[in-house]
Amino acid sequence: MYPIGVNPWVWASPVDDEALAELVPRIAGFGFDAVELPIEQPGHWDPARTRDLLAAYGLRAVGVCAVTSPGRDLVNAPPEVVASTAAYLKTCVDSAVAVGAPCVGGPVYAAVGRTWRMSPGERAACYADVRRALRPVADHAGERGVSIGVEALNRYETSVVNTLAQAVELIDGLPANVGLMIDTYHMNIEEADPYGALVAAGPHLKHVQVSGTDRGTPGADHFDWPRFFAGLARTGYRGAVCIESFTARNEAIATAASIWRPLAPSQDALARDGLSYLRTVLRGLDNAPGRGVKPVSPHAE
Repeated sequence: MYPIGVNPWVWASPVDDEALAELVPRIAGFGFDAVELPIEQPGHWDPARTRDLLAAYGLRAVGVCAVTSPGRDLVNAPPEVVASTAAYLKTCVDSAVAVGAPCVGGPVYAAVGRTWRMSPGERAACYADVRRALRPVADHAGERGVSIGVEALNRYETSVVNTLAQAVELIDGLPANVGLMIDTYHMNIEEADPYGALVAAGPHLKHVQVSGTDRGTPGADHFDWPRFFAGLARTGYRGAVCIESFTARNEAIATAASIWRPLAPSQDALARDGLSYLRTVLRGLDNAPGRGVKPVSPHAE
């Protein structure tokens, strides 16, 4: 039903031309359909070279991950920081166009790790500021056929957007090419009912990331994956599902993602076993009685 991809962050950071030259053949050999490509710094990987490399191994680019490291903020930041962050996001859009990826996703509103308390009124003003700063990026993306997926992160990584409902509130009034990128790791922490939240947010989905509840292998955890995919089918989403986890070999990314111990026997095992499990779940869903579940209408009660 869904193309299954993986983020090279499972093995490497930074993800650059050298890392992709090593990893793309391995990813294809495992049987993945696609990859999502993070841009930690513009220039780490060449879009034209990456497009050709993926094509040579029969893989598709299904998303570009915007990396909001310290100093990349659209809100509660000096004007020059907001401007430079918008320029970075436009570069992500242009790279997505070059590799044929339909979506740029991530916590585009503020740097990961920034937290501050907000009253309801302050939060409303914060979201209005994000919308104003994001609109030129959204227009730039829309003109090029690219979607923007706003990602909710858990409370330890941001105080701006933690739940899918908050993400829907934030994007209200932005162009239709702005929606949500969801990540099951964060949903497991923040959503009282992640499966219901998924269905409610369904009309806005642009990209889907999955990982085990410990940021490890999907299926080697307590998440109800059949229920999740049944809900995803109800939304009408037909894009890719990408495994996202992180290597512990890079101190900066391991610290940012709180990877303090091995999450699988090996990074290869994490990707390979996750792919096998997801394929098994999806085959079961396809073969289930009464398959062909109707997508949820945006106006459904």
